[in-house]
Amino acid sequence: MNLKIKLVKSPIGYAQDQKDTVKALGLRKLGQEVVRPDNAPIRGMVFKIKHLVSVEETK
Repeated sequence: MNLKIKLVKSPIGYAQDQKDTVKALGLRKLGQEVVRPDNAPIRGMVFKIKHLVSVEETK
């Protein structure tokens, strides 16, 4: 199972650790989507920035 993560809100104005989390997931531009494996570390990163991204489960 994978997660499709899309950056829907800019991290500008948020804490540096949240900006770093967005970058660590591989997101750079608004509207960009990345596919990451569905595991505990990735879920934790997504939870930290849930107000900036939309997430969809894929196969």
